[in-house]
Amino acid sequence: MEVYTQIGQQALFGIIAYIFFIGVTFYALQAFRLEQVFKKGKTFQIQVLYILLSIAIGSSVADFFINFTNWSQNLPYLF
Repeated sequence: MEVYTQIGQQALFGIIAYIFFIGVTFYALQAFRLEQVFKKGKTFQIQVLYILLSIAIGSSVADFFINFTNWSQNLPYLF
């Protein structure tokens, strides 16, 4: 039963990490003025770009964070 608990905890940790880093990335991207790059009246396209960039960058950061955490947990097996 302990294995199932550990798998569930890893899944919850992954979901929280993805949501957190996508949110942080979305917040950080608000500092860029992408409105100046696009034509006037294209607010929907700008919002979609913000969302897609947030998902792409946030997922990459979350993958790194989760992998780094898993690798650091496996270090005791080295010795």
